[in-house]
Amino acid sequence: MSRDESLFAAVCGVIPDENRAFLRMPGGRSLSYSAMLARSAQFARVLVANGVRPGDTVAAQVEKSASALLLYLGCLRSGAVYLPLNPAYTLAELGYFLADAEPRLVVVSPAKESAVRVLAGDEACVLTLDDDGSNGSLIAEADRQLPGFSDVPRVATDIAAILYTSGTTGRSKGAMLTQENLLSNACVLRDLWRFTRDDALLHALPIFHTHGLFTATNTLLMAGGSMILLPRFEIEAVFAALPHATTMMGVPTFYTRLLADARLNHASTAQMRLFISGSAPLLAETHRQWFARTGHAILERYGMTETGMIASNPYEGERVAGTVGFPLPNVELRVAEPETGAELSQGKTGMIELRGPNVFAGYWHKPQQTAEAFRTDGFLITGDLGRIDERGYLHIAGRAKDVIISGGFNVYPKEIETEIDALPGVRESAVVGVAHPDLGEAVVAVVVLEPGARLDGAVAIQQLGERLARYKLPRRVFVVDELPRNAMGKVQKAILRQSHSEIFA
Repeated sequence: MSRDESLFAAVCGVIPDENRAFLRMPGGRSLSYSAMLARSAQFARVLVANGVRPGDTVAAQVEKSASALLLYLGCLRSGAVYLPLNPAYTLAELGYFLADAEPRLVVVSPAKESAVRVLAGDEACVLTLDDDGSNGSLIAEADRQLPGFSDVPRVATDIAAILYTSGTTGRSKGAMLTQENLLSNACVLRDLWRFTRDDALLHALPIFHTHGLFTATNTLLMAGGSMILLPRFEIEAVFAALPHATTMMGVPTFYTRLLADARLNHASTAQMRLFISGSAPLLAETHRQWFARTGHAILERYGMTETGMIASNPYEGERVAGTVGFPLPNVELRVAEPETGAELSQGKTGMIELRGPNVFAGYWHKPQQTAEAFRTDGFLITGDLGRIDERGYLHIAGRAKDVIISGGFNVYPKEIETEIDALPGVRESAVVGVAHPDLGEAVVAVVVLEPGARLDGAVAIQQLGERLARYKLPRRVFVVDELPRNAMGKVQKAILRQSHSEIFA
């Protein structure tokens, strides 16, 4: 890519026959590429008419719809910085993001308009968009605009979007993603995963997150393919869409729910060429069950808000369950000693660090946190621990903050979870450290069982003792109906630590 090329300019260079479908939606509705260009131009005109200048932020807290996706494209075309926000955020949470990001324009559901006008202040304009994207003041204003627009030139270093991190270690920080960050990732993934204009991507992910908005949408656009846009993941809708799709991107929960349905088999997935999983770890057992039922090996990959995608299992070659494959072609990746940054030898567990065109520009209005996120040589400190095996595959050991220090020994939860998940009757597990008067922290396992299964904690610990060193063994095993997860399916270990914090008090 040219250093001066913008994402939307690159997209326009690969658009196929403009009459071909860009979006296909439930009920037989569709949107062609020509209609996408015309409607995103109208949205761009609305932004400009409401005082949005290049570099200004546009915040959107709206449900997933074709119009919401076109608003993102309108921001790219007008030079605005797009800030998507989870529709589940309360007004109190929304107030923090609006105060921090200082958007010039905010788009929300009609029901929140009055409250958001107060939160946004006098400097921001507020427009509305309803849940299915068919009504609201944004739509009314767009309908009055001409369908053409002269795209605002952007260069590689211009900020294209801000995505707030999940805030698991404090208040969320706004990660600034540049035109180059988004474009480089889209181009690499298009080629790596073999996307072409013949692909139809089954899209059931949210679009307030990097997975559904950037990894899925931008990659598909760069290939000139079509997208089957589902408002959310619903089993019936997914099975109805599968015969018309060639690819799907999902989180592990998508795959476990589909595996629970008898309709999932070789026949129902025969026309698919690729299933991709990310945003949370995919259990090796899920990988094995999926292959047995469908003949497809799920391609697991690894990324984060600040970088987009970092590593991927191969399109051709073995997709190894429990790993996230190899670094992307333009990504320098190393495993380093967490305190010093010194690179570790193969097979040792340490901090995953990387450098490349996908790495974000920093945190919005937070220069100190930005500086702390990088080594002096420009490598980003991901906060994730991992190791590279003898074949070059990257294994994720977990978040650095989740490491348990028990009796002076470092314990990596992922290693223990892998062994627990292999026990008969176990569906999944989460291992956390909780305060212990003697050890400092004790290992505690929280387990979800298969329907009808039983687990004796003492027996499970005894079985684990045959495979794990004594200091790694859980002191207690708890069985629960389900693990707490965030919107993208990641287990919220902070909640587990809190709920079990006094068991050794």
